[in-house]
Amino acid sequence: MMLRLISFSLMLFTSFCAYAELPSSVSDALKKAGIPQQNVAIYVQAVESSVPILNQNAEQAMNPASVMKMVTTNAALDLLTPVYRWKTEVYRDGNLTNWQLQGNLIIKGYGDPSFKAQDFWRLLISLRQAGVKKISGDLIIDKSYFAADTNNASFDTEKWRAYNALPSAFLVNGRNTSFKFTAGDEAINITQEFELPEVVIVNKLKRATGACGDWRSRVAYDVQPAADRAVVTFSGSYAADCGERFLELSLFEDEKYAFFTFKKLWRELGGEFNGKLKLQETPVTAVKVLEQLSEPLGSIVRDINKWSNNVMARQLLLTIAAEKNGVPATEAKGSSAIKAWLAGNGLKFNELVIENGSGLSRVEQISAEHLGQLLVRAYNSPVMPEMMASLPILSQDGTIKQRLKDSQSNGRAHLKTGSINGVSAIAGYVLDANNHRHVLVMLVNHANATASKNAQDALIEWVHQQP
Repeated sequence: MMLRLISFSLMLFTSFCAYAELPSSVSDALKKAGIPQQNVAIYVQAVESSVPILNQNAEQAMNPASVMKMVTTNAALDLLTPVYRWKTEVYRDGNLTNWQLQGNLIIKGYGDPSFKAQDFWRLLISLRQAGVKKISGDLIIDKSYFAADTNNASFDTEKWRAYNALPSAFLVNGRNTSFKFTAGDEAINITQEFELPEVVIVNKLKRATGACGDWRSRVAYDVQPAADRAVVTFSGSYAADCGERFLELSLFEDEKYAFFTFKKLWRELGGEFNGKLKLQETPVTAVKVLEQLSEPLGSIVRDINKWSNNVMARQLLLTIAAEKNGVPATEAKGSSAIKAWLAGNGLKFNELVIENGSGLSRVEQISAEHLGQLLVRAYNSPVMPEMMASLPILSQDGTIKQRLKDSQSNGRAHLKTGSINGVSAIAGYVLDANNHRHVLVMLVNHANATASKNAQDALIEWVHQQP
């Protein structure tokens, strides 16, 4: 056993000395993409080692895009534990007699990032079982667990897109309306995945022939919001070859989406309600009726990392803030909690900037070296199984399902991707041909960053082929 450890250590030392420069496959791909090496940071290290085998500009602070979610989710797993669950509480402010609530119904949210329409349905089923059928008052939503977001500006000009949704202490379905497009024999059909009557669809799409290709560039939408509805007009063309496609938009403020969903589900469950929506804190006189718990954090981080869900990551950062630095939760409190956690583990990342924890930011930054060191620590920590399981599996699922399908590295890497204009990143774990696992980080900050995919794939294969 000792001889094997010595041999492996010598291999790492030799590799470190041999690969002071980028592998030719990676440098050639970057050159072809028109990306200078000074705009690329790379860090590769075996999880059993304390030194990297490849270090290129790794100390340089870079924008990581959605790879920042790995910092947020790893911190959450460690600080909150994988068994952490969010609660959603229901209160009544009035007497309950003969199935009638003579007063207001109150829902208090605690930031559950995974609260879907089916969870709301389950909550309301429990409310019916608790003896409530008719609500004579209003619906009060208590969002005080999170501080009010004073920055309502979207990340880019696509303000209606789902990735721009803001966090909320009571967030239903990520407040997303998912539109499904299907090609009929003569026309294009547009439906809602979860249908709300307050969403009005105007379909001006034309059925086209030919290959699907970049279908999104040919489908335009216009949103006209109103107090009690949103009218969405689709125009352009949609090829029959596209089959089923989806587009997610956030058309309503979080409390309005929750209110519209409540009215729909309550009516379907046979309940009666004619009240209004109010936003306020839970009165001290209110009586708690029930509490519902989410799935554990260890499961929820999979949705965050495998599908790079921005608003869920933001909810998670605010949850860390509330649990570690008190309510109401703010992004600044969350950032402070993560930096304190890092420092407590001997990791001082002076360049680290956390704005919202999702990577959908122009100011968030970290170095490839520090992210690599964090991933090595994560692998050797008690939460390694949950962290690894949350990452997309190369060629098999998540955001890297279509990459390197014909490579021998297929299925042998767990990697998170990140992409915004001018930024492309990939980070995670690669198992080499001899079953030694390595941490890999590659951050590209350049106008041609989207063209760096081949260089990233070349680096993955180079790591996989390590002797």
